[in-house]
Amino acid sequence: MNPSSSVRTYPKRRAVLKALAATPLLSACVTSGGNDEKPAANTGVKSADNPLGVKDDAPLEVVIFKGGYGDDYAKHAEDLYKSKYAKAKIDHKGIQKVGEALQPRFVANTPPDVVDNTGAGRLDIATLVGVKQLTDLAELLDAPSFDDPNTKVRDTLLPGVVDDGTFDRSVLVLNFTYTAWGLWYSKPLFASKGWTYPKTWDEMLTLCATIKAAGVAPWTYQGKYPEYINDPLLSMAAKTGGMDLVKAVDNLEPNAWKADGLKAAAEAFAELAGKGYIMSGSEALSHTEAQGAWCQGKAAFIPCGSWLESEQKDVAPKGFDMVMGAVPSRTSSDKMGAAAVQAASSESFLVPAKAKNAAGGMEYLRILFSKQSAKAFAQSAGTLPAVAGATDGLTLSSGLGSTRDAVTAAGKEAFTYRFRTWYAPLAKAVDDATGELMNKRATPAEWADRIQKAADALAKDSSVKKYTR
Repeated sequence: MNPSSSVRTYPKRRAVLKALAATPLLSACVTSGGNDEKPAANTGVKSADNPLGVKDDAPLEVVIFKGGYGDDYAKHAEDLYKSKYAKAKIDHKGIQKVGEALQPRFVANTPPDVVDNTGAGRLDIATLVGVKQLTDLAELLDAPSFDDPNTKVRDTLLPGVVDDGTFDRSVLVLNFTYTAWGLWYSKPLFASKGWTYPKTWDEMLTLCATIKAAGVAPWTYQGKYPEYINDPLLSMAAKTGGMDLVKAVDNLEPNAWKADGLKAAAEAFAELAGKGYIMSGSEALSHTEAQGAWCQGKAAFIPCGSWLESEQKDVAPKGFDMVMGAVPSRTSSDKMGAAAVQAASSESFLVPAKAKNAAGGMEYLRILFSKQSAKAFAQSAGTLPAVAGATDGLTLSSGLGSTRDAVTAAGKEAFTYRFRTWYAPLAKAVDDATGELMNKRATPAEWADRIQKAADALAKDSSVKKYTR
């Protein structure tokens, strides 16, 4: 189970990662007056030591989604807050159904000061953005970091974190964890067989032939949820076409899905299926079944996000030592390097626009996103925080260490698509088409035509709010 949710739903990783939620706010929220009724500022005097102007005795209410990560990490940050603002009383709530608990309070204009909006049934970010219920976090991002007064908060974050929380040019959400997607394998297995992780697709196909000859299926995947196999396919396309391709897809540009990079990636994965390099029956497997078979050594590779190690901790045999590698390059002239990796942030924190202590809410986030808080989280949760350098000096598990190394190697070439956040119908169309592609019921050209048709219909639908990047 993805540790950031108490319920495994699909599409899961982006649902948590990108925070477009299932529970809508009541229509009353739309008529609640937006920012016009914001309560009087509960702020103090700004200074070098208090850049956000926190009133030292103002109460602070913190609501945390208490899922797989628990909430001790949040309490750790609260202790740091209390050490600085000793007069402040902190009301901490660790809950699971965030939307159910907080929707009425947003409607009544009495929200908490800071919210971890994660998990099944979280608040609908799109609705909150539309009715101006969220505080613009630009002031926080431009404030000096809690660790180093000479470094702004925004400059301590991993690539893409600010962009992930941006809506209509305003940063309204700040995500605390960082997920990367790639191909997973057992390092000891590969070492014992003399197999080398491939950097190019040609090397991948050659290795797959060797693996199959050894009596092991080269690949399996979570067939009931084609989103998983979409990740390496779309990663390959992004490497080939660069950010121009990614932006064209996200911006619903005409014929974006027929770009050479996407065509080549679809052909590559069709070839993987056509050559029999996918474990028989994979298309009928759930995520737990496919991942369980992989842990049993029935397949060498499986695509997944960096939550896989935590999800399989009670399944993988001792010494399995899973690691994640970047998706191999499709061509020798890709616009991104071989180390480029798809990565994005999740575990979404927000400060309500009508919070009584918005300054305190932002200060809490300044502390939470400090290296000392993030390091404590990494140690307890076994997950990569969105703060650069937070895992420096720590002894990490094989999976988490490989994720950190992959993100470090990618550097500025960590990328992500946003259409899945913005346009759920398009995300489903892509998943469905890829399922057909991998089961040899659609050709790469038919795959592209089918998705492009869905994208074009969405682009023409005036009732759907459009975003651009």
